[in-house]
Amino acid sequence: ALGETLFFQGDLRNARDHQEQARALYIPDRHRTHAITYGMDPGYALSFSAWSLWYLGFPDQASMRSRDTLALDKKISHPISLAFTLSATSILAQFRHDVQLAEECADAAIKISLDRGFPFYLAWGNILQGWVRTEQGNIEEGIVQITQGIANYQAAGAEFGYSYFLALLATAHGLAGQPQAGLDAIVEALAMVNRTGEHFYEAELYRLEGTLILQCPGETKLDSSVQEAQACFHKAISIARQQGAKSLELRATVSLVQLWESQDREAARQMLADIYSFFTEGYDSVDLLQAKALLDAWASSGG
Repeated sequence: ALGETLFFQGDLRNARDHQEQARALYIPDRHRTHAITYGMDPGYALSFSAWSLWYLGFPDQASMRSRDTLALDKKISHPISLAFTLSATSILAQFRHDVQLAEECADAAIKISLDRGFPFYLAWGNILQGWVRTEQGNIEEGIVQITQGIANYQAAGAEFGYSYFLALLATAHGLAGQPQAGLDAIVEALAMVNRTGEHFYEAELYRLEGTLILQCPGETKLDSSVQEAQACFHKAISIARQQGAKSLELRATVSLVQLWESQDREAARQMLADIYSFFTEGYDSVDLLQAKALLDAWASSGG
């Protein structure tokens, strides 16, 4: 429980330490009755440790941990624990931009939640399924589904992870060419961050704010929007560095150097090369492929 709380506060290294302690102590056969006593199998902590691993810059280890947790929950066959793990696996897939896996797990989470009557995880599944729809090109349908999922989530009395769900909505509005609606969602998400201390997705919220500012109509490369977006990207990088969130730092750095490309290519190249060099795995993930493509393009052009 402490590992989970620290993660959502953005204290990622300490979160991982507690999650690893929980993992070492957890023995499925010995602790199986905990699911009955406390309502959730203790193995759920392994899903949060997968999230922490991705954040800290270990995407392959995160995926392996997530697969192991899902296999364990299917074996234990405790429905609400499985609903959570399916939802958590879908979220990790969304972090990695693995649309197919996110869809498979969201669909399964929705099915078991409908069968068993779990409104909390039904809302999670619908929100993630909505994100999948937007990535598949059904943007308006996805926005409706995300919005409805968030409304149902709030109706259940929940706020946990709300800033992240609003980020998915903001992203969808950006894809729909509705940057102001996206910025409105970001404003709401940041207000929630400040009110509750849920900082785990704060860096990405600022990165999204910068990308949406650049999408606003009537803005040009010569006006203040560029400076505003640049400030957002710098803030995203700063927060990510403070938290040790290497995956979010990489993503924000890519957004910043794309903006810088025509201004100071050498500084941009060095900044991106520095964060890219940290990673020792996950080279097939979308963020790392995008970063490498930029570096390779600059190298081939002599930049």
